[in-house]
Amino acid sequence: MDSGPTASLTLPRSHRIKQGRDFFKAKTQGQRLVQGCLILNWLALPAGSTSRIGVITTRKLGNAVIRARARRLLREAFRLRQPCLAQPVDVVLIARSSVVGRKFAGVEKDFIAALKRAGLFREPDRAIPASL
Repeated sequence: MDSGPTASLTLPRSHRIKQGRDFFKAKTQGQRLVQGCLILNWLALPAGSTSRIGVITTRKLGNAVIRARARRLLREAFRLRQPCLAQPVDVVLIARSSVVGRKFAGVEKDFIAALKRAGLFREPDRAIPASL
């Protein structure tokens, strides 16, 4: 009853920025853009590399539950739109206070708008389902 390959519903650890030096490198050597509820920092990688994401949430956003939800929303927006990236990049997203209380559709809209403004978004080859 195998219906073929299925897309992973999680973002693998290999697609996450974990080292502080990688966050620092993306923030200092990369480019920066502010869009809605997030700040997008990115650093282009060599062709053939895997795009990675790191998310920063400060205590100014709220308690641990609120910060964790903001991280989940931003990582999910990246996971769904990763095939639409024009080139491999390290992306560091910084959650702004306006992310608190937002639904996923609003966060995803800001993420896509930021990618388009940065020139990192290309139209997908196949249809990607609309936001949840």
